[in-house]
Amino acid sequence: MNFFAKLCGVAAMALSIGASAASAGTIEDIRARGVLRIPAILNEVPYFNKDPRTGEWQGFVIDMASDIAKTLDVKLEIVESSWANAILDVQSGKVDMAFAVTATPVRAMSVSFSDPTYYNSFIIVSAKDELTGKTWSELNDPKYTFAVDMGSAQDLITQQYLPKANILRFKTRDEAIIAVTTGKADGLVNTMLNGLVISKKAPNIGAVKVPTPVLSTPSVVALNYGADETFKSFVSAWAEYNRRIGNNQTWIVKSLEPFGITLTDMPVGFGFGG
Repeated sequence: MNFFAKLCGVAAMALSIGASAASAGTIEDIRARGVLRIPAILNEVPYFNKDPRTGEWQGFVIDMASDIAKTLDVKLEIVESSWANAILDVQSGKVDMAFAVTATPVRAMSVSFSDPTYYNSFIIVSAKDELTGKTWSELNDPKYTFAVDMGSAQDLITQQYLPKANILRFKTRDEAIIAVTTGKADGLVNTMLNGLVISKKAPNIGAVKVPTPVLSTPSVVALNYGADETFKSFVSAWAEYNRRIGNNQTWIVKSLEPFGITLTDMPVGFGFGG
């Protein structure tokens, strides 16, 4: 073998080794780092809650993420964030995944989605009996005023299904709740999960009412587009498996227990498994 052939062989081997190193997958990167990173939001029960005394995080998202970290044999690392910044954290690579994300077409242009972890239905929280048993079409009337937190998935629902109703949009969910409790709005448009907690924390706001047809949205895990297909497939498989056998609903119900909420508090026939 002449010198040129040997040189080509060495170069080919170097390229092969380099390609193998470059192709190290997302799971391998996470294991090498030793931690799985997720964003968490302060005081967003039942999703997240940080104990100010111990610094320990709790909530069903923490339980779900901890199970994935355990499966990968790494530790869970919490990065404080906000609902508005969670997607940006995934895009920038600051975190590996974000939970409790509503899968909208706009967000799909920024991040990849896993299979659903659970399903959440859109509801109205109100003390007014006249709203019970109404259809979305019947509620789509100028005589009704509803409050909603601006830019949320429930805000999109009001735009699509309640365009004729009077909608008061607020920067925060708490402001929307106050609008209902003070009589400025007839009801709060939100999701089943949040509505159950809100009705327990602020009993004077009223009860959860489910307009028909029932509108449900999948809650997914957001992943960076740069993550490899093996990692995306793993997360989707995890989500599908734990949703179908009931683990995800169990974690959600456990996180609702401090509010005195059980599955019996949900409308008949409802569950988070879809």
